[in-house]
Amino acid sequence: MCYSLGLKLAPIDYFILALYFAFVLGIGWRLRKKISTSGDFLLTGGHHVPVWITSLAFIAANLGAQELIGMSASGAKYGIMTAHFYWIGAIPAILFMGIFMMPFYYGSKARSVPEYLKMRFDEKTRAFNAFTFAVMTIFSSGISMYALGLLLHLVLGWDFNTSVLCSAAIVLIYTFLGGLTSAIYNEVLQFLLIVAGFAPLAVLSISKAGGWGGMTERLRGMTLPSGQAGDVMTHAWKYMGSAGDNPMGVEIFGMVAGLGFVLSFGYWCTNFLVVQRAMAAPSMSAARRTPLIGAFPKMFIPFIVIVPGIAALVLAKMNLGYDLPMKNGGYDYDQVITTLMAKFYPAGMLGVGLTGLMASFMSGMAGNVTAFNTVWTYDIYQSYIKPGAPDRHYLNVGRATTVVGVLLSIGAAYAATRYNNIMDLLQLVFGFVNAPLFAAFLLGMFWKRGTGHGAFTGLITGTTVAFFTWGLTLAEGKGGFLGVVHTFPSVMAQNFWVAIFAFTTSFVVAIAVSLMTAPRPPRELEGLVYGLTKIGQDPNAKWYERPAPLAVVVSIVVIILNIWFA
Repeated sequence: MCYSLGLKLAPIDYFILALYFAFVLGIGWRLRKKISTSGDFLLTGGHHVPVWITSLAFIAANLGAQELIGMSASGAKYGIMTAHFYWIGAIPAILFMGIFMMPFYYGSKARSVPEYLKMRFDEKTRAFNAFTFAVMTIFSSGISMYALGLLLHLVLGWDFNTSVLCSAAIVLIYTFLGGLTSAIYNEVLQFLLIVAGFAPLAVLSISKAGGWGGMTERLRGMTLPSGQAGDVMTHAWKYMGSAGDNPMGVEIFGMVAGLGFVLSFGYWCTNFLVVQRAMAAPSMSAARRTPLIGAFPKMFIPFIVIVPGIAALVLAKMNLGYDLPMKNGGYDYDQVITTLMAKFYPAGMLGVGLTGLMASFMSGMAGNVTAFNTVWTYDIYQSYIKPGAPDRHYLNVGRATTVVGVLLSIGAAYAATRYNNIMDLLQLVFGFVNAPLFAAFLLGMFWKRGTGHGAFTGLITGTTVAFFTWGLTLAEGKGGFLGVVHTFPSVMAQNFWVAIFAFTTSFVVAIAVSLMTAPRPPRELEGLVYGLTKIGQDPNAKWYERPAPLAVVVSIVVIILNIWFA
């Protein structure tokens, strides 16, 4: 399935890795005494985590294997266009979430996104989202587990199966002991380690490739596996006039509508994994600032994770002893960043880099497992299986669900082995789950006429259309199991259009059914619909404590970055 580098780590590398694992497990052990209720385990025991910690945890929960391995792989496969996953596919949605959506989540006192759907719509809408979200978190956690297992196999030579089981055991222990609070505090540590472990690799890889100018010049003389000129790898917008002109195989509409609107807003605004971190903040103002503050480091992560992937293409042609990894007769982009690290990092720095990688994988796994715990325990088990039980019972169920979630993630890890870029798989899952869900949320939060019947029917039809779109189209051998009516040039292009069709169908059907069914009285929707609630803001707050000025600063920087790399 993959090869091993057979690395011989220096004692300092082993020491750094051991120190990290001891610290992570120590946090879980230290917090275990504070876990006495289901709320302590699943919801941090109340809104008491400082805003700077919730902000870093907000970004770190998303900075898992999908981000580091997936975005580095996408950098090597698609070039600087991958930065759109940040500047178009994340920042606008994060700003929207902080300004408009957090007041509803935080003010409604909902313990999860499905619970908010119950408040706004009805029980069946909540149930459908709870089950689909549970499936999504298992796949996301499994992808992180696959990446960590691949890393242990690659750098230590362990059997892949053993590597997956070991990575699962580590996350299971500290999540089982400390619950969500343990995950959040570990995510802050993991964020710092990720920056320390990867920023030097970005600088080193670009330097060895001749600097940005030298790398760009070498790429112009290269021909990519897609047959296109290498110049497309260093331009974010220039080659998006036609889908056939860039390696991602998307045009401007597909990028902006599929990624910039449907997938990004669907993920950031409705994914309980990230919402859960902001909900741990001590006040409404802090909850709104959590995503906005987190947007600042998010803007610059492309330089850490994407640039090394692009540089790898050049380094493989420079007779430096580095080759792009292969799998099943083609390039294995998922292993680009680990092979770069193994080739160019010295002892000590290699330990820091490997620790950063492991931190990212465990961050993604723990974040998804804790979100799965909460939704399963509160929105499925407590609501439909055993309501009215003592709180101690739900605490025990939450702990048991941690074990089950990790075991299911192991199965998802093996499903990820079919892809040469885990980000391709992840965006497909988001297209099935988050795209139709975002349509329901838009109507529910900004249209008081939206009904539970409309939202539920829209979710069902949107998910169904996503399934048929994927089943009737083909991209890189993926999909097409129902027949092939269209072939996309890349899996990512296919994912964008799956999301577009799912969202559009869900949106239109939800409106149509809502107009044919009776709405709830406005008094029942107070605090749940925009215009029927008071967001409020402290008039004495300093500018950096206000969401609007923070959003303006972030927006200006993102616009500058897009123009610079156009």
